[in-house]
Amino acid sequence: MRFNPARLGIARKRRLLNKKGFAEAMGVAQHTVVRWEKCDSEPSPENIEAFSRVLDFPVGFFFGQDVDEPETASFRSQTSMSAAIRDASLAAGALGFLLSDWVEERFDLPEIRVPDLHLYDAEQAARVLREEWQLGERPISNMIHLLESKGVRVFSLAENTIKVNAYSIWRRDKPYVFLNTFKSGESSRFDAAHELGHLVLHQDGGSTGREAEEQANRFASALLMPKADVLATIPQISFLRQLREAKHRWRVSLAALAYRVHKLGLVSDWRYRDFCIEMSTKGYNRDEPDPIPRESSVVWQKVLQALWAEKTTQLNIARDLMVPEAEINGLIFGMVSSGAKPPPSVHRIAAIK
Repeated sequence: MRFNPARLGIARKRRLLNKKGFAEAMGVAQHTVVRWEKCDSEPSPENIEAFSRVLDFPVGFFFGQDVDEPETASFRSQTSMSAAIRDASLAAGALGFLLSDWVEERFDLPEIRVPDLHLYDAEQAARVLREEWQLGERPISNMIHLLESKGVRVFSLAENTIKVNAYSIWRRDKPYVFLNTFKSGESSRFDAAHELGHLVLHQDGGSTGREAEEQANRFASALLMPKADVLATIPQISFLRQLREAKHRWRVSLAALAYRVHKLGLVSDWRYRDFCIEMSTKGYNRDEPDPIPRESSVVWQKVLQALWAEKTTQLNIARDLMVPEAEINGLIFGMVSSGAKPPPSVHRIAAIK
């Protein structure tokens, strides 16, 4: 099998290196790296050994088949995100696609039931989706479990920075969501709902940039905090502490609930301004009061239990895919460590529902 230059680019981006930085680490001229990645020049076996040492990827990774790589994705924090972090997050998506394909060869995952709702505005789309998924007006207990039950492939991003929220993408008619595990539990839930908004509202590619982000935010707010349920639970609001007590019902941040009740007309502009000042003064914008645990994946738990029963660990997966084990761990919510023993009484599953 021949050297695959696209894989060199993926590995380089995962290590937050641009072409200049990689060239310096390799001790070569920048144009040499450009020629390698454009396939204008074939690297020597010694070069590829050096790639492996510098980038900490197995040699075999650079000889694999072509990998789909997300070219564009809508990030909520693009203004504060460096190009290196953005590229690293998208490169993680490429590895996520590899892992997803590996799993789908071995397991039947839930059927995809993510409708196209681009003809609705954000608030209406949230109501229509709740009706279609038979959620009623009740709070959503776990966003990741909900997404997975509807066929969304959910992965984690271990980027160790709050500057990357999440992103979503359609690939081969399958929806993918990548969530940052460095965020608070409340923020991660909102990110998941926000990315679901992109998946249902923007399949046609009609909205991009700030407009698309605002639509996805409104969708997430309406989905997580349905109007009827909010009005029935807290019809009158005078103090921020009321919202602090009520936020646990919907498992959202205090700031998200304050924003929602303001948009629903339950508090005036000046009262909302007072709430924002109080939250800032008390540091609630930095440290969420009474935080909830971060959600995790049920699909990955079931997949890994079935693999454990066959004495297959994430290390085996990494070797099959020829990627670092840490990359696998970073994509599956850090659920297991290499060499973990299979749990007792685990049976092989043919499908994940």
